[in-house]
Amino acid sequence: MAQTQAHSYPRLVGDIGGTNARFGWLQEPGAAVTDIATLKAADHPSLTDAVRRYLDDQGKQPPPWCAIGIANPVVGDHVQMTNHDWSFSISDVQRQLGLARFLVINDFTALALALPALDPAELRQVGGGHAVAGTPLALLGPGTGLGVSGLLPAGSGHSAIPIEGEGGHVTLAASDEREEQVVRVLRRRFGHASAERAVSGQGLVNLHAALCDLDGDAGATLSAAEITDRAAAGSDPRCVEVMELFFGFLGTVAGNLALSLGSRGGLYVGGGIVPRLGDAIDRSRFRERFEDKGRFRPYLVQIPTFVVQAKVSPALLGAARALEDL
Repeated sequence: MAQTQAHSYPRLVGDIGGTNARFGWLQEPGAAVTDIATLKAADHPSLTDAVRRYLDDQGKQPPPWCAIGIANPVVGDHVQMTNHDWSFSISDVQRQLGLARFLVINDFTALALALPALDPAELRQVGGGHAVAGTPLALLGPGTGLGVSGLLPAGSGHSAIPIEGEGGHVTLAASDEREEQVVRVLRRRFGHASAERAVSGQGLVNLHAALCDLDGDAGATLSAAEITDRAAAGSDPRCVEVMELFFGFLGTVAGNLALSLGSRGGLYVGGGIVPRLGDAIDRSRFRERFEDKGRFRPYLVQIPTFVVQAKVSPALLGAARALEDL
């Protein structure tokens, strides 16, 4: 075992979102991620407090190495979360916890790194298409926000290269008149109607409010969970339409991403919402909108789309992989 490896275990890995902070433990090289725990971000004043809570609960000491994927841009030392109030200096957290190495990457960069390691049983294909080996993979996932990433083949014996960007904030595009009406409402409310304003947990709430506005009905303010539950039960036509809009916009954004990356290796949908909705995506306009790109429909028809349904947070696996590859 190389000296660096020998002194870098055990390792702590994390997946930090706007709602939940998940942590796991790597005891030794080649070991699976164990001792996985989920903490509510709102219950802890800072990232450091959440890490210490995890370590205390598990009866562990701070490890030599730690990597986290976080739902936020990571540019420089200071991180200010977009969808939560945590703000921290990477170097300060490293010093406070006594870590020899502390790697912070975007959470969807971590998830992208995990994609090649997922078991086929952890993926459910939506629609047709066949993956082409050695080509880019695309990734997006609605949760508290909308994460977007991808994985590019590096060649020459090097590991694949993950993309670290903020594609969830691209401008939201409409594909029909109803969607154009909804986008206009979102633009009036937010100024810039980004994809995340519609394709996320808060996006479900925004879509419901937009439909109430368009229908001239104040309506009740519903949570994302209430909207998805009512839509699944078929008890609220407006909530059913919200989910139709949600999946339609998701398909449009996914198709744009697949074209941009040339992701003939597949388009993957992760995040905290779609995997929990079962086969709702199969009955939706998602795949239709994914392929609906005019002259490039034949190109997109060949690209498979998958929902990530891993039991263990794939971003934890990706954070572990990042400590080896980045």
